[in-house]
Amino acid sequence: MDNSISHSGPLPLLGEDETPPFEIGNAGGCAPLVLVCDHARNVIPRALADLGLNADLRARHIALDIGCEMLAHRLAHLLDAVLVLARFSRLVIDLNRPLDDPTSISACSDGFIIPGNQNVSTEQQLSREEEIFIPYHKAVAAQVKCVHAKHGVPALIALHSFTPAMSGKLRPWQIGILWKDDQRMSLPLLDSLRGDPDVCVGDNQPYDAREHVGYTIETHGGVNGFPHVLIEVRQDLIATEGGAMVWADRLAGHLGPILANDDLYQKRVSD
Repeated sequence: MDNSISHSGPLPLLGEDETPPFEIGNAGGCAPLVLVCDHARNVIPRALADLGLNADLRARHIALDIGCEMLAHRLAHLLDAVLVLARFSRLVIDLNRPLDDPTSISACSDGFIIPGNQNVSTEQQLSREEEIFIPYHKAVAAQVKCVHAKHGVPALIALHSFTPAMSGKLRPWQIGILWKDDQRMSLPLLDSLRGDPDVCVGDNQPYDAREHVGYTIETHGGVNGFPHVLIEVRQDLIATEGGAMVWADRLAGHLGPILANDDLYQKRVSD
Protein backbone atom coordinates (compact mmCIF):
# COMPACT_ATOMS: atom_id res chain seq x y z
CA MET A 1 0.00 0.00 0.00
CA ASP A 2 1.20 3.50 -0.82
CA ASN A 3 1.72 5.15 2.57
CA SER A 4 1.52 8.56 0.91
CA ILE A 5 -2.25 8.17 0.94
CA SER A 6 -2.69 6.47 4.29
CA HIS A 7 -1.71 7.45 7.79
CA SER A 8 0.55 4.66 8.98
CA GLY A 9 2.23 6.06 12.07
CA PRO A 10 1.17 6.27 15.71
CA LEU A 11 -1.42 8.68 17.05
CA PRO A 12 -2.22 11.42 16.41
CA LEU A 13 -3.93 11.20 13.04
CA LEU A 14 -5.37 14.71 13.30
CA GLY A 15 -3.40 17.92 13.53
CA GLU A 16 -4.20 20.34 16.34
CA ASP A 17 -6.04 22.60 13.92
CA GLU A 18 -8.16 19.66 12.71
CA THR A 19 -9.69 18.78 16.05
CA PRO A 20 -12.30 18.25 17.37
CA PRO A 21 -13.96 15.96 14.78
CA PHE A 22 -17.36 17.46 15.51
CA GLU A 23 -19.02 20.85 15.59
CA ILE A 24 -21.80 22.00 17.89
CA GLY A 25 -24.35 24.20 16.14
CA ASN A 26 -26.93 26.44 17.81
CA ALA A 27 -25.34 25.60 21.16
CA GLY A 28 -27.83 27.80 23.01
CA GLY A 29 -30.84 25.94 21.63
CA CYS A 30 -33.63 25.68 24.19
CA ALA A 31 -35.79 22.91 22.72
CA PRO A 32 -35.83 19.40 24.25
CA LEU A 33 -34.35 18.17 21.00
CA VAL A 34 -30.96 17.11 19.61
CA LEU A 35 -30.24 17.09 15.87
CA VAL A 36 -27.36 15.04 14.44
CA CYS A 37 -25.73 15.18 11.02
CA ASP A 38 -23.30 12.27 10.63
CA HIS A 39 -22.25 12.86 7.01
CA ALA A 40 -22.17 16.64 6.83
CA ARG A 41 -18.80 17.20 5.11
CA ASN A 42 -16.27 15.64 2.73
CA VAL A 43 -13.17 16.82 4.64
CA ILE A 44 -10.35 14.29 4.91
CA PRO A 45 -7.51 14.63 7.45
CA ARG A 46 -4.30 15.93 5.89
CA ALA A 47 -2.41 12.80 6.92
CA LEU A 48 -4.67 10.74 4.65
CA ALA A 49 -3.89 12.86 1.55
CA ASP A 50 -7.50 12.89 0.29
CA LEU A 51 -7.51 9.06 0.48
CA GLY A 52 -6.11 9.16 -3.05
CA LEU A 53 -9.36 10.58 -4.46
CA ASN A 54 -9.70 13.48 -6.87
CA ALA A 55 -11.91 16.49 -6.19
CA ASP A 56 -14.75 15.15 -8.34
CA LEU A 57 -15.05 11.95 -6.34
CA ARG A 58 -14.74 13.80 -3.04
CA ALA A 59 -17.70 15.97 -4.08
CA ARG A 60 -19.96 12.93 -4.65
CA HIS A 61 -22.40 11.32 -2.26
CA ILE A 62 -19.84 8.64 -1.44
CA ALA A 63 -17.98 11.26 0.59
CA LEU A 64 -20.81 13.25 2.21
CA ASP A 65 -24.57 13.72 2.39
CA ILE A 66 -24.91 16.53 -0.11
CA GLY A 67 -26.91 19.50 1.17
CA CYS A 68 -27.32 18.11 4.68
CA GLU A 69 -25.13 20.62 6.48
CA MET A 70 -27.14 23.58 5.20
CA LEU A 71 -30.40 21.79 5.95
CA ALA A 72 -29.28 20.88 9.47
CA HIS A 73 -28.13 24.37 10.43
CA ARG A 74 -31.34 25.97 9.20
CA LEU A 75 -33.54 23.36 10.88
CA ALA A 76 -31.65 23.69 14.16
CA HIS A 77 -32.30 27.43 14.05
CA LEU A 78 -35.98 27.03 13.22
CA LEU A 79 -36.58 24.40 15.89
CA ASP A 80 -34.27 26.09 18.44
CA ALA A 81 -32.38 22.82 18.85
CA VAL A 82 -28.74 21.96 19.45
CA LEU A 83 -26.98 20.31 16.51
CA VAL A 84 -24.04 17.89 16.50
CA LEU A 85 -22.37 17.90 13.11
CA ALA A 86 -19.52 15.69 11.87
CA ARG A 87 -16.47 17.46 10.43
CA PHE A 88 -14.91 14.58 8.48
CA SER A 89 -15.97 12.51 5.50
CA ARG A 90 -17.85 9.27 5.88
CA LEU A 91 -15.04 7.69 3.84
CA VAL A 92 -12.56 8.22 6.66
CA ILE A 93 -14.82 6.33 9.05
CA ASP A 94 -18.60 6.10 8.85
CA LEU A 95 -20.08 7.52 12.04
CA ASN A 96 -23.43 5.92 11.30
CA ARG A 97 -22.11 2.34 11.24
CA PRO A 98 -21.02 0.03 14.07
CA LEU A 99 -17.25 -0.30 14.25
CA ASP A 100 -17.46 -3.98 13.32
CA ASP A 101 -19.53 -3.26 10.20
CA PRO A 102 -17.64 -4.03 6.94
CA THR A 103 -18.62 -0.57 5.65
CA SER A 104 -17.23 1.27 8.68
CA ILE A 105 -14.14 2.02 6.57
CA SER A 106 -15.16 1.32 2.98
CA ALA A 107 -12.58 -0.01 0.55
CA CYS A 108 -15.11 0.54 -2.24
CA SER A 109 -18.15 2.81 -2.31
CA ASP A 110 -20.85 2.88 -5.00
CA GLY A 111 -18.46 1.17 -7.41
CA PHE A 112 -15.53 3.50 -6.73
CA ILE A 113 -12.30 2.14 -5.25
CA ILE A 114 -11.06 4.18 -2.27
CA PRO A 115 -7.24 3.92 -2.55
CA GLY A 116 -6.50 5.13 0.96
CA ASN A 117 -8.85 2.54 2.45
CA GLN A 118 -7.15 -0.49 0.95
CA ASN A 119 -5.55 -2.89 3.43
CA VAL A 120 -6.06 -0.57 6.38
CA SER A 121 -4.00 -1.87 9.29
CA THR A 122 -5.31 -2.38 12.81
CA GLU A 123 -3.28 0.62 13.97
CA GLN A 124 -4.69 2.82 11.20
CA GLN A 125 -8.22 1.72 12.00
CA LEU A 126 -7.73 2.43 15.70
CA SER A 127 -6.46 5.92 14.89
CA ARG A 128 -9.67 6.71 13.03
CA GLU A 129 -11.81 5.16 15.75
CA GLU A 130 -10.06 6.89 18.65
CA GLU A 131 -9.69 10.33 17.08
CA ILE A 132 -12.88 10.65 15.06
CA PHE A 133 -15.56 8.04 15.78
CA ILE A 134 -15.38 7.88 19.58
CA PRO A 135 -15.09 11.67 20.19
CA TYR A 136 -18.03 12.31 17.85
CA HIS A 137 -20.29 9.87 19.65
CA LYS A 138 -19.15 11.16 23.02
CA ALA A 139 -20.18 14.64 21.83
CA VAL A 140 -23.62 13.38 20.80
CA ALA A 141 -24.02 11.58 24.13
CA ALA A 142 -22.96 14.72 26.00
CA GLN A 143 -25.53 16.89 24.22
CA VAL A 144 -28.27 14.32 24.79
CA LYS A 145 -27.32 14.18 28.48
CA CYS A 146 -27.33 17.97 28.73
CA VAL A 147 -30.76 18.32 27.13
CA HIS A 148 -32.04 15.47 29.29
CA ALA A 149 -30.83 17.22 32.43
CA LYS A 150 -32.49 20.51 31.42
CA HIS A 151 -35.77 19.27 29.99
CA GLY A 152 -36.30 15.62 30.87
CA VAL A 153 -36.66 13.04 28.09
CA PRO A 154 -35.26 14.52 24.83
CA ALA A 155 -36.19 13.81 21.23
CA LEU A 156 -33.55 13.05 18.58
CA ILE A 157 -33.57 13.64 14.83
CA ALA A 158 -30.87 12.38 12.45
CA LEU A 159 -30.57 14.13 9.08
CA HIS A 160 -29.27 12.50 5.91
CA SER A 161 -29.63 12.85 2.13
CA PHE A 162 -29.94 10.24 -0.62
CA THR A 163 -29.19 10.08 -4.33
CA PRO A 164 -31.93 10.57 -6.96
CA ALA A 165 -31.04 7.17 -8.46
CA MET A 166 -29.29 4.02 -7.32
CA SER A 167 -28.15 1.09 -9.48
CA GLY A 168 -29.91 2.63 -12.48
CA LYS A 169 -33.27 2.94 -10.71
CA LEU A 170 -34.87 6.31 -10.10
CA ARG A 171 -36.01 7.11 -6.60
CA PRO A 172 -39.34 8.94 -6.74
CA TRP A 173 -39.42 10.00 -3.10
CA GLN A 174 -38.44 13.52 -2.19
CA ILE A 175 -38.11 12.61 1.45
CA GLY A 176 -37.92 9.38 3.42
CA ILE A 177 -38.90 8.83 7.04
CA LEU A 178 -36.98 5.95 8.61
CA TRP A 179 -37.93 4.13 11.78
CA LYS A 180 -37.31 0.77 13.43
CA ASP A 181 -39.89 0.01 16.12
CA ASP A 182 -40.63 3.36 17.79
CA GLN A 183 -43.12 5.32 15.68
CA ARG A 184 -43.89 8.13 18.09
CA MET A 185 -42.25 10.61 15.73
CA SER A 186 -42.27 8.78 12.41
CA LEU A 187 -45.99 8.02 12.24
CA PRO A 188 -47.31 11.56 12.80
CA LEU A 189 -44.57 12.93 10.56
CA LEU A 190 -45.52 10.55 7.76
CA ASP A 191 -49.19 11.47 8.18
CA SER A 192 -48.38 15.17 8.07
CA LEU A 193 -46.15 14.92 5.00
CA ARG A 194 -48.71 12.78 3.16
CA GLY A 195 -51.14 15.64 3.60
CA ASP A 196 -48.87 17.89 1.54
CA PRO A 197 -49.81 17.47 -2.16
CA ASP A 198 -46.39 18.72 -3.23
CA VAL A 199 -44.44 16.04 -1.37
CA CYS A 200 -43.71 12.43 -2.32
CA VAL A 201 -42.76 10.76 0.95
CA GLY A 202 -41.32 7.30 1.53
CA ASP A 203 -42.07 5.15 4.57
CA ASN A 204 -38.72 3.47 5.36
CA GLN A 205 -37.60 4.44 1.85
CA PRO A 206 -35.13 4.47 0.20
CA TYR A 207 -33.69 2.42 3.08
CA ASP A 208 -35.49 0.21 5.57
CA ALA A 209 -34.40 1.06 9.09
CA ARG A 210 -36.09 -2.07 10.40
CA GLU A 211 -33.29 -4.01 8.73
CA HIS A 212 -30.43 -1.52 8.93
CA VAL A 213 -31.23 1.09 11.55
CA GLY A 214 -29.00 4.13 11.70
CA TYR A 215 -26.31 3.51 14.31
CA THR A 216 -26.30 7.05 15.71
CA ILE A 217 -30.03 7.45 16.18
CA GLU A 218 -30.40 3.96 17.63
CA THR A 219 -27.41 4.25 19.97
CA HIS A 220 -28.37 7.62 21.42
CA GLY A 221 -32.14 7.46 20.97
CA GLY A 222 -33.58 3.98 20.58
CA VAL A 223 -31.41 2.23 23.15
CA ASN A 224 -32.30 4.91 25.71
CA GLY A 225 -36.01 4.75 24.94
CA PHE A 226 -36.05 8.35 23.69
CA PRO A 227 -38.34 9.38 20.80
CA HIS A 228 -36.35 9.54 17.58
CA VAL A 229 -36.55 9.52 13.81
CA LEU A 230 -34.16 9.48 10.86
CA ILE A 231 -35.01 11.81 7.99
CA GLU A 232 -33.59 11.40 4.47
CA VAL A 233 -34.05 14.19 1.90
CA ARG A 234 -33.21 13.65 -1.77
CA GLN A 235 -29.94 15.44 -2.37
CA ASP A 236 -30.87 17.19 -5.62
CA LEU A 237 -33.55 19.09 -3.69
CA ILE A 238 -31.13 20.48 -1.08
CA ALA A 239 -27.88 20.76 -3.03
CA THR A 240 -28.25 24.56 -3.21
CA GLU A 241 -28.68 26.92 -0.30
CA GLY A 242 -32.08 27.96 -1.59
CA GLY A 243 -33.28 24.37 -1.84
CA ALA A 244 -31.97 23.51 1.61
CA MET A 245 -33.74 26.52 3.11
CA VAL A 246 -37.04 25.58 1.46
CA TRP A 247 -36.88 22.03 2.76
CA ALA A 248 -35.78 23.09 6.23
CA ASP A 249 -38.75 25.46 6.40
CA ARG A 250 -41.07 22.73 5.16
CA LEU A 251 -39.75 20.19 7.66
CA ALA A 252 -39.99 22.65 10.52
CA GLY A 253 -43.64 23.21 9.65
CA HIS A 254 -44.40 19.50 9.78
CA LEU A 255 -42.28 18.79 12.85
CA GLY A 256 -43.49 21.76 14.91
CA PRO A 257 -46.84 20.31 16.06
CA ILE A 258 -45.25 16.91 16.75
CA LEU A 259 -42.53 18.41 18.92
CA ALA A 260 -45.07 20.63 20.70
CA ASN A 261 -46.92 17.57 22.02
CA ASP A 262 -45.87 17.06 25.63
CA ASP A 263 -46.90 13.40 25.47
CA LEU A 264 -43.98 12.77 23.11
CA TYR A 265 -41.38 13.22 25.82
CA GLN A 266 -41.68 9.92 27.60
CA LYS A 267 -39.12 7.16 27.93
CA ARG A 268 -40.20 4.12 25.97
CA VAL A 269 -39.95 0.81 27.75
CA SER A 270 -39.07 -2.11 25.45
CA ASP A 271 -41.36 -5.11 25.38
